Amino acid sequence: MRQIVKDGTHILVIEKDDPDAELNFEIDFQLSLTPAQRYEIMDQLVKDGLEFEKKRGYKNTPKIVTRS
Repeated sequence: MRQIVKDGTHILVIEKDDPDAELNFEIDFQLSLTPAQRYEIMDQLVKDGLEFEKKRGYKNTPKIVTRS
């Protein structure tokens, strides 16, 4: 297992699936951020999720279909 930091991006490289290493990597990364940075990332993820739903029509109101 090793970590690569390139252009401010942290990348975890492991030989095989290791959930503990992934969790430790994520915790270390989150602890390296300030609370303001964490909130900024969370806010961007929420905006991305809403945009994703909007593009796929999930936020549209249902259409009323009348039978004739």
